[in-house]
Amino acid sequence: MEVLEKNKIQQKANSQGKDLRPDMLVCQDITKIYPTPKGDYTVLADLQLTVKKGEFISIIGHSGCGKSTLLSMIAGLNEISAGKVLVDQEEIRGAGPDRAVVFQSPSLFPWLTALQNVLIGVKQVFPHASKKQKLDICKYYLDKVGLGNDLNKRAIELSQGMQQRVGIARAFALKPKVLLLDEPFGMLDSLTRGELQDVLLEVWQKEQITALMVTHDVDESIFLADRVIMMTSGPYAKIGDELRIPFERPRDRVHVLEHDDYYDYRSYLMNFLNH
Repeated sequence: MEVLEKNKIQQKANSQGKDLRPDMLVCQDITKIYPTPKGDYTVLADLQLTVKKGEFISIIGHSGCGKSTLLSMIAGLNEISAGKVLVDQEEIRGAGPDRAVVFQSPSLFPWLTALQNVLIGVKQVFPHASKKQKLDICKYYLDKVGLGNDLNKRAIELSQGMQQRVGIARAFALKPKVLLLDEPFGMLDSLTRGELQDVLLEVWQKEQITALMVTHDVDESIFLADRVIMMTSGPYAKIGDELRIPFERPRDRVHVLEHDDYYDYRSYLMNFLNH
């Protein structure tokens, strides 16, 4: 893609002006180094990222560039070699209920029901709530993801897509400040994937939680995100570019796909990945 054409696409995408919302998530000089028999391997180097309150960010890049590593460090599940992560202006010190994670595999307890799986986290985050209040929170979010009639089914009895719905409900039920999604639909067929993208957007639109999602799917990144972050290939990976997606919300899949700018944005992202 010619430089002039790239600038034109960026200018159109950024035409909405500056985002005045406060910063919710800030990554400052994030570096991740793994020791190996042949010496240190630097996955990420001096990475900078700021995410506004209520913003939905997608991160794309080639396999091995450190997307999931970055997400796990923000979650507090992976030690940061250098730099720091701030959530709502507070530096993180390990995992915490202010950050909820939805993984590619929902990691449910198979012998527990959908309701019981969500309740485990709710009990930890809201220890002083009454039993009824805790149950109401779980039922509310399970209903929002379309499992209102399947509360008492054991996880092992649910399809893969239904299990991921439980995972999404569990994350929202914790009422986190930041929602972290690590390729949550990567193992699903295209039909189920599309359904759950709609479910995720519907619940997120209501809750307005700051969200950060790792994906390999360019179309998914455009449909879901306010901004797509493009990472360079490792080692020493960092943010190479970003593209604002100014489509109005709430979003309708057909309208997005038929938008005049959709394929310009798609081409922009594909060009970055290919070159």
